[in-house]
Amino acid sequence: MPPDISVVVVTWNGRSFVEPCLEALASQRGVAFETILVDNASSDGTAELVRQKFPDVRLIVLPENLGFAGGNNAGVRAAAGEFVAFLNNDAVPDPDWLRALRSGIDVGSRFLLATSQIVYMHDPAVIDSAGDGVFRWGGAFKRHHGAPASAAGGSREVFSACGAACLIARSVFQELGGFDEDFFASHEDADLSYRARLRGYRCRYVAEARVRHHGSATLGRSSVQSVFHGQRNVEWMYLKNTPGWLLARTLPGHVLYNAAGAVHFARLGLLGTFLRAKAAAFADLPRVLQKRSDIQRTRTVGVRAIEAQLERRWLGIKQREKRFDVRLVRRTR
Repeated sequence: MPPDISVVVVTWNGRSFVEPCLEALASQRGVAFETILVDNASSDGTAELVRQKFPDVRLIVLPENLGFAGGNNAGVRAAAGEFVAFLNNDAVPDPDWLRALRSGIDVGSRFLLATSQIVYMHDPAVIDSAGDGVFRWGGAFKRHHGAPASAAGGSREVFSACGAACLIARSVFQELGGFDEDFFASHEDADLSYRARLRGYRCRYVAEARVRHHGSATLGRSSVQSVFHGQRNVEWMYLKNTPGWLLARTLPGHVLYNAAGAVHFARLGLLGTFLRAKAAAFADLPRVLQKRSDIQRTRTVGVRAIEAQLERRWLGIKQREKRFDVRLVRRTR
């Protein structure tokens, strides 16, 4: 019989992280699953380690680095499970993680995505992500980031899954066309979740599906590559997915967000990277607009319903901006 779930782990030169990740997956209980490890052309001997120590893991070695998006898409193409779980190579799930995550699926209510409680490896009492949210003006953020794990509360509906540890029906993933490989890495999870929302699919945060996570182990949060991909991809996500008149209505806030970002990255000495990212985003505008046309043509949810699900505040958000360390704090009177 085919497995119920295919777990896809993508790695690039992450040998030191892969072993504890795969050991934790081997200890999962209460669910039939397979593990697929996609090696993005690593040069650190990851593939040899997996072949030697984890013979039951299905290993896919790519000839080039396709990033998080392309690597996961390659894994899904090889998957046999009805559901696909994505797990970062620097994450270590609890033994009941996969079973708990699967319990978050409810086909009748269209909950066909589920996301985990992700805590820090070095401090498991602190939340990294309790699912993700998306601002009306374009950015994505980690819910309850930096808060005590107890503050995240119980399971509930959230706008977006966090790609570090989440689950989706394989049929839905395929219907959506998978992760957008142009993103390479950063915001591809929020982009996929947004596209799912536009077609009426829902995402549940499952508090019992617990994962410990190093975080940004491959690129680093403030690396040039991380900033470039994050700042380029947030433009693409916003332009592709924001429906109808909501795009025009939120554009002033989006411009202000970018102005704040320019100031922030100038202070970090990364203004040039920030500006190159924005230029790269708009250099590809014709293709982005074609994607937008395709996405909006297949949208089944009304604009007001989507607006109600997006985060309305923006000066009050204390959760860290997804993929880089901007903090926007409410001014008190």
